[in-house]
Amino acid sequence: MKKHKYTIQIDWTGNEGDGTLNYKSYTRSHTISVNGKYDKIMGSSDPSFLGDKTKYNPEELFLASIASCHMLWYLHLCSVHNIVVTDYMDHTTGVMQEDENGSGKFVAATLHPQVKVAQISMIKKAHELHKEANTMCFIANSCNFDIGHDATITT
Repeated sequence: MKKHKYTIQIDWTGNEGDGTLNYKSYTRSHTISVNGKYDKIMGSSDPSFLGDKTKYNPEELFLASIASCHMLWYLHLCSVHNIVVTDYMDHTTGVMQEDENGSGKFVAATLHPQVKVAQISMIKKAHELHKEANTMCFIANSCNFDIGHDATITT
């Protein structure tokens, strides 16, 4: 069995002089980067946890991972099945449940892809391929909750 290894770098940029002296003495700002890639992703925590609302938080990046992995598998499967996709956009939603002790976990995610295909005759198969893409998606297979799909497919 093949194993793929990935390495990212997280750099905390939120030390405002006193480090983590107390819960409010620092910001949650950080950068996410991969060696050899051009841009860094500016990250923070969710504003509910004193984060910067203008930066990406881990929960958003988690949903982005689910959505982008699904999209990549979906486009691959469409190409294999001669379904010509001309446009793809998704507004993924997710629900994280916070427990009384402050921990939490995602309990739901739903993809809402809006897909355009070249011909009306492709629409039925294009809908069916979302299920197969979910089965193949590396990220979806790593989740402990079901990922829903509410696709709209047009020409």
